[in-house]
Amino acid sequence: MKPRPSEMELQILSLLWEQGPMAIRAIREALPDGKDRAYTTVLTLVRIMEKKGFVAHTLEGQAHLYHPLVKRGQVLRPIMRDLMRNVFGGSPAKAVQCLLDSARLDEEELSQIRQAIQNASDKSKGKTS
Repeated sequence: MKPRPSEMELQILSLLWEQGPMAIRAIREALPDGKDRAYTTVLTLVRIMEKKGFVAHTLEGQAHLYHPLVKRGQVLRPIMRDLMRNVFGGSPAKAVQCLLDSARLDEEELSQIRQAIQNASDKSKGKTS
């Protein structure tokens, strides 16, 4: 079993899951926390992630393009499961309510959340039938 990614590693994985293979410079510029980090800092972190088995690279011209070796669900499910158990007493409803209370949502995001809830409901009904 792979170790859990750090907060910074999660930011990088999130970028790679969303945008596909990226060079270090692009990762550095797109990090969601907005902090200005040295190129070498990001490079070192990505190389550590490579050793941990989270990412790999391919050579395209002179650039190393990094891509994830782990799937989003493979990484996030255990994190979310532990968060739900440890912080919300195992209640998905409490976790969702906290998220809704702490985020500014536009109509598009609300629609996506409604659709996800409907999909979960349909899936649940399918399992019990």
